[in-house]
Order: sequence, then C-alpha cells, then structure tokens
Amino acid sequence: MMREESELLARVEALLSDAAYAEHPLKDALAQLYAFHCTEKKRLERLVTIADNYQRYLREDEIVARRRYQNTLRRQEKLSRISDGYQQLMREHNQDLQQASTHDALTGLPNRRMIDERLSKLTRRYTLVMLDIDHFKQINDLYGHEAGDRVLVAIAQEIRAALRDCDLCARWGGEEFLLMLANVGLDEARAIVDRLRQRLSALSVTVNQTQLSITASAGLSEFREGEDLLDHTLQRADQALLEAKRTGRNRSCIAA
Repeated sequence: MMREESELLARVEALLSDAAYAEHPLKDALAQLYAFHCTEKKRLERLVTIADNYQRYLREDEIVARRRYQNTLRRQEKLSRISDGYQQLMREHNQDLQQASTHDALTGLPNRRMIDERLSKLTRRYTLVMLDIDHFKQINDLYGHEAGDRVLVAIAQEIRAALRDCDLCARWGGEEFLLMLANVGLDEARAIVDRLRQRLSALSVTVNQTQLSITASAGLSEFREGEDLLDHTLQRADQALLEAKRTGRNRSCIAA
C-alpha cells in the first residue's frame, strides 16, 4: 500500500511540474488536493506519533507500577517474616518465663511455687514425702558448690527415673525434695521411697577423681480428708523427716 501511494504521489508531482499542463483547467484542483493530502498526512503522522508516545508512556508507567507493587510486596513479606519471628520469640520468651517461674533452674524439677499451686488444688489421695540428702553441706564445704550442683542434678535424674508417671517430685529448697505419691497408702509409699533411697545409695558422682556416695533421709505423711495439705500434711511429713535425721539418717520415717 505504501508503495502504490508513493508511486501515485510521484505521478501527481510530475503532472503538477509539467509545463505542458500549466493551463490545464484541473491543475489548480489537483494542486489543492495534493496540498490537502500532504497536510492531512503530516497531521496523521503527528497523531500516530502522539499515540505511540502515549502507549510507550503507559507501558513505562505500567512497568514502574509493577516494580513498585513488587517492591511493596517484598517489603510486606519481609515485615510479615519479621513479625512472625517476633511473635515466635515472644512465645518462646513467655514459655521460658513460665518455665522459670514454675521449675527449678538447676534440676529442671518443679519448684516450690508450682507445688504450692498443686497442693491447693489436690482432690485425689496422696502421700507426701520430704526427702533430704544426708550431710549435703559437707559436699559443698569440701568440694565446692559446683560439685554440690552436680550431685543435685544426678539425684533429680534418679528420682524422675524411679517415680511413676502419676507421681510428682519438686525441689523444695536446698537439698530437700518433695515427693507427691498418688493413690498409695503409707506402707506402699514407704516401699517406693526405700527403693528410691537404695538407688541413691548406689549412685556415684565423680568430682576431681573422687567418688561421692549419697544417702538420703525421708519423712512420710498421708493426706487426710478435710485437712490442709500445707499446714498439716506437709508439716507432719517434715516432722517425720526430722525424726529420721535424729535416729541416724539414711532411713525413712512415717509421721505419727
């Protein structure tokens, strides 16, 4: 089409410049038509150029908008990851706080605070046991507190291994441990405690090439319906523990 148009325009230009047609009655009309065509052609070319530029600008704006959207999306994803990480950190922090508030940092056993809460809510039959490591102060004095800590950790592991799933053991303070034996009377509880004391007697902790032997004394009391666990049951277990110490240690005594 462009070739035919070019050839036609060339013929028109040749006719208009040919002197033989200078007086031809259609020459002026042809010249006006040619000038009008050239003007319209230039105007159309300008419109096409404007349209092309507009389309190019649209494409460029679309690319810029897409890049901005992608950058925004990446920032949101990054913020989302940061937020998720922060939330996870807070959950772990809260769990650590909960663990620290209810468990002994050294042995990992429940601490006195947790046991106080449990004792206030008990509804089942329980026998309480106060267990004390014999002559523990001598271990700290002779071998240092680090050695004493190692002994406590080893004892806590033995206690966990010896008790049933339904029982509970806590570090009550220093070298004292509180055992809560579920659904057993004093005789059966004493048998459980004596087996535990035998395990502790067989336990050996090496400190500076020295084998430390351990014995323990225990006092037992059975929860009586209607009594206060902290003020009565636990107090009787503590009195029985004192009796075990007074009568030579390395033994268990039942509260009178």
